Amino acid sequence: MSFRNRIADFIAGTPQSSAAIEPTPNDAATPVIKNEVDQTPITEIVRGSDAWHRLFGPGSSAGLPVPTVSSALTSTAVYACTNLISTAIMALPLNLFKVDISNGERDRQFNDDLIWVLNEEMSARWAASAGWEFLSCSMLFEGDAFALIERDRAGRPIGLTPAHPGRVNVCCTTDGSRLVYDVAPEWFGGQQVGSRRIVDQDDMVHVPGWGFDGRRGLSPLRSALRNAGAVAIASQEYAGRFYANNARPDYALQTDSGLGKEKVQELREQIDEHHNGVANSHRPMILHSGLKVAQNWQISPIDMQLLESRQFQVEEIARAYGVPPFMIGHNEKTTSWGSGVEGMGKAFVRYTLRQYLHKFEVELNRKLFRTASRIVEFDTSDLERADFQTLMTALRAGVGRAGEPQIMSQNEARAILRLNKADGGDKVGFNPGQAMPEPKQPEGQQS
Repeated sequence: MSFRNRIADFIAGTPQSSAAIEPTPNDAATPVIKNEVDQTPITEIVRGSDAWHRLFGPGSSAGLPVPTVSSALTSTAVYACTNLISTAIMALPLNLFKVDISNGERDRQFNDDLIWVLNEEMSARWAASAGWEFLSCSMLFEGDAFALIERDRAGRPIGLTPAHPGRVNVCCTTDGSRLVYDVAPEWFGGQQVGSRRIVDQDDMVHVPGWGFDGRRGLSPLRSALRNAGAVAIASQEYAGRFYANNARPDYALQTDSGLGKEKVQELREQIDEHHNGVANSHRPMILHSGLKVAQNWQISPIDMQLLESRQFQVEEIARAYGVPPFMIGHNEKTTSWGSGVEGMGKAFVRYTLRQYLHKFEVELNRKLFRTASRIVEFDTSDLERADFQTLMTALRAGVGRAGEPQIMSQNEARAILRLNKADGGDKVGFNPGQAMPEPKQPEGQQS
């Protein structure tokens, strides 16, 4: 079935029957939706959409609202976890390899336009660093990362344009065999930029998070952080109000004379004005009309456990993102991830980053190349690099130290250290000081 037939089937199966398809000026194979009646976008709240979950979906088990991206980022634990993962992925270089499918040997490529796209500039508006950070955060918050593939007239990929998950509605063709993406236009300064687009799955990089159901991944904000994030935000707000009141415990004022409603309200306003807030700390309270402090309660056990509960929420959020608490500044407990930077870096790549890196690699390979002869791969060597002494010992062993078998050339070792090639440094063989194997004697001949 052709692409246009698939799009026609998709449109026929949706309520958007009044919309017409026309090709974009840049790519005739990528249609867009043009509404012939009204260019004003109409918000649609359908079951399963983000707006539907926010309005009608269940809250947390404590009755608190489900965190949004903006509210979740007010929690330093959420901010630290997402910042750590997204910036780590952003800083990793992407290498391009040509693979000999007959034997699996790989040859790294350096002269390819996609290297610039993946490492320097995804598109005119998006630097690669900003793009990878945005795509990573999309997965960490919304559960999906989307980027439209820009192609030249020959169909070759020439750029990527990240799209916010809230702008993308994932649908299926009528036979359910392929995905189709309904991408809403962007808005800048109250003005619509671009047009609504219907994009086939071959022209969309879609990296779902954990729990992919064939259309979307699970949003951590609506799953793992539904309770932990909501409680962390609530406890943070409670702590802010508590300390804004000088962390002062409750007290009661009493008098034998009756006070009317107006007098009570006036007294409350005076107390709020003159005794609440850090600026009014330690100001003496002037009592009159027979008023006296009936009781000055100590800080309740619940308030005393405020810090402990907030520390527990840090561990809960770190657990949800697979980040060891010590890597986001929570150092109260020991870690089994090793004591050295090398060991912790390897564990971070292996147990936290690998799940995201592998998904990005697989999606890029199948959408950009459509062949096993070319692949991209994140280079995590900087995160896993050993200390200098250990690294030099390993490289010396690799090039054949003290008569050991040589398994790498000097130039391969110099490349790891980011040094230029040396003349004659590509040879791999026995070292002069290495014992050569004795030649075998011909059969029937004795030495």
